[in-house]
Amino acid sequence: MKRRRPAARVRLNQRCVWDRIDQLNMSQNDLARRIGITSGYLSQLMTGARCPSAEMRKHLQEVLGIGSFDDLFILEVVE
Repeated sequence: MKRRRPAARVRLNQRCVWDRIDQLNMSQNDLARRIGITSGYLSQLMTGARCPSAEMRKHLQEVLGIGSFDDLFILEVVE
């Protein structure tokens, strides 16, 4: 049985993340540690090589203090 491809992908808004970690005076490594992932995985999320799960999106919003989904993430429609 074939797996269904998702109708949309959620990507990190890289510019928003960089702006916010600058405001919080933290590094990318600090952010990774605070959300409980490796810096390599965070790098993949930042470059768009990987898409964050629902749980990861929640952790990112909490740690960065960004309440709005649309500010932190980009919804990309897949055809």
